[in-house]
This record gives sequence, structure tokens and C-alpha cells, in this order.
Amino acid sequence: MKDQASTRARQCIRCLSRGPRALVVIVGLTASASALSGQEAPSTEPRIPPLESSDGLNITKTLAHHPALADAWGSFAGYIFRESTLPPRDRELLILRIGYLCGSAYEWGQHARIARRVGLGDDEIVRVTDGPGAAGWSSFDRALLRAADELHRDAYISDQTWAELGARYDTKQLMDVVFTVGEYNLVSMALKTFGVPLDEGIEGFPR
Repeated sequence: MKDQASTRARQCIRCLSRGPRALVVIVGLTASASALSGQEAPSTEPRIPPLESSDGLNITKTLAHHPALADAWGSFAGYIFRESTLPPRDRELLILRIGYLCGSAYEWGQHARIARRVGLGDDEIVRVTDGPGAAGWSSFDRALLRAADELHRDAYISDQTWAELGARYDTKQLMDVVFTVGEYNLVSMALKTFGVPLDEGIEGFPR
């Protein structure tokens, strides 16, 4: 079974080299490889249904089951989203990329809307799915996206990427890059594990 999963993974890599049109095939092959390796697909039904007696987004209604946790997390999340030293556009690039890498349709849908408000165009938002190697990014945008990829893969930003970010960012901003990606990696875990449904009018990943 492991040999079959490895073969599927190699097929995914070859498919990836053919460009974005191969996305549907990649997703299908990856899902098959996950099944063969024993990895469980995320549930499509809420494990913790949002409390309809609460106000706000579905993530807020879900966290209402655990008020102490919601309050503690909300303080940190509020800093990252409202008080971070990062420019809003840069913050949203990081959030979209880590949300995509984690496979969180909820996070992607909410932040695609926010990204538009802070200056990202629809073409740029879709291009986030292609990663830092896609044509059209500035060198700094490429470094931001690569930082998200490296943190997701290695829990570490490489010296090269750190130096590229450091050419523009000060120490506080460099720290906020790591904590922004970490925060939304955590949020993605919660959203997917709890099965938080998309809010009305919000779309998931681009098709």
C-alpha cells in the first residue's frame, strides 16, 4: 500500500510540472494517495455545530462552546489582525497562502474578501494558489509567499528568505511574519477539525 501511495505522489509531482490546468488532477491524485496511506479525509459535517444563539461568524459561534478559550485566543488573534506591524496587504498574502497550504476553505473564503479590501486584485488572489514560483509576483511578494511555504513545510524560514524580508522589514515585522503564519496555521487546524461551515455568501477555494 505504501508503494502505491508513493507512486501516486510521484504522479502528483509530474502533474504539478504541467501547470495550473493540472490542478484538478493533482487534487484527485493527492486524495487517492492520502487514502492509500491511511490519512483520513476531513469531515464535511460540523463536529461542533455553531451555536445559533450566538452572534457573528460561524467560527465565533463555534468557539462560543468554550468561552474561556475564545477569550484567550481572541486577544492574540486581534493583535495579529488589527495591530500587527505588517502592512495589511502583506498580512493577507501570508494568510491566504497558509490557509491554502492547510486546505482551509473557510479561512481562504473569509480572507479573499478581506484581501480585496486591502488592495489585492482577483488575479493576485488566485495566483496565491500557484505559490511563490508563479510569474507576476514582485521579488518581495515572492519572498513573503516563500516564507509561508517554508514555515508550513519546515517550521523555519531559510536564511535567504529571511535576508530578503529583512531588506524591507524591521525586527518587529520579521517577528510578526512568523506569528501571522503560525496563528492562521492554528486557525486552519481548528476550522478543519471542528468542521466549521462556510458563512452565507462566502465561497471557498477558486475553481
